[in-house]
Amino acid sequence: MNRAARAFWLDSPGRGEIREVDLPEPGPDEVVVRALYSGISRGTETLVFRGGVPESQHTVMRAPFQEGDFPGPVKYGYLSVGVVEEGPESLTGRTVFCLYPHQTRYVVPAAAVTPVPESVPAGRAVLAGTVETAVNALWDAAPLLGDRIAVVGGGMVGCSVAALLARFPGVRVQLVDADPARAETAEGLGVGFALPADADGDCDLVVHASATEQGLARALELLRPEGTVVELSWYGDRKVGVPLGEAFHSRRLTIRGSQVGTVSPARAHRGYGDRLALALDLLADPALDALVTGELLFEELPAVMPRLASGDIPALCHRVRYDDPAAGTHA
Repeated sequence: MNRAARAFWLDSPGRGEIREVDLPEPGPDEVVVRALYSGISRGTETLVFRGGVPESQHTVMRAPFQEGDFPGPVKYGYLSVGVVEEGPESLTGRTVFCLYPHQTRYVVPAAAVTPVPESVPAGRAVLAGTVETAVNALWDAAPLLGDRIAVVGGGMVGCSVAALLARFPGVRVQLVDADPARAETAEGLGVGFALPADADGDCDLVVHASATEQGLARALELLRPEGTVVELSWYGDRKVGVPLGEAFHSRRLTIRGSQVGTVSPARAHRGYGDRLALALDLLADPALDALVTGELLFEELPAVMPRLASGDIPALCHRVRYDDPAAGTHA
């Protein structure tokens, strides 16, 4: 079998290129995966592309199969869906999800891939990593029946959280974003929408995912006394002011961090594999297709990534397609 592959590398901040790769011979407990799709994580990955990972976070921010180091050259990414071409009989021919960068083929341990349920199209499965983040955030947030909840920031993570909250009975969910175009996304996800100035207050819980000072300040304003903001934003190397004056203390507000790199203490008995499998099961809902707002061919990545990083192309999840006439896949 031809073991040549191509991979997308960040050569230096703001500049990417496609490189030829020679794959190693797979071991007895490894699989060869041919990529069908990968997803660009709009927040984290474009921050990496701009060279915005703080030096203190270089180790923490490493992706599972990253090669190279920040700020570059580095091969980075973690939303890949493909078909197992070689490996254990139980996996051969299966569509799987893997936390792998943008690459046409790759060799990984069999334990590093998770089968995609038959009910989930391969093209939607690229959202698994983001939905996994939302699952962890909601384990941290622990919303209750009848809660009034706002999600401030309508990016990939915020919209994923809102989509999952829409399944909770009796919960009022409102997606809050400065972009009026997010109203259409919110409608597709089955949740309400408001511009920041018009958002409903007196919230029991606010999930903040806008990665802006203004968004965090508004999130605190929307809380009822003793309410909680769960902070999901990744600010990279930016310093952020937090409004802890005025009524922050008298209203006994809480800001709590949540990060997918650790399974929520509320579910410490569940492992990373359990959490990812749950995220993939949740992706059977076609409403989540609203999060995929663009698609490009793998060969176009060097030209398109700068436009995504600059905001010239507005997108939630931009999907990368790896065309192969012999693929025979469900998309």
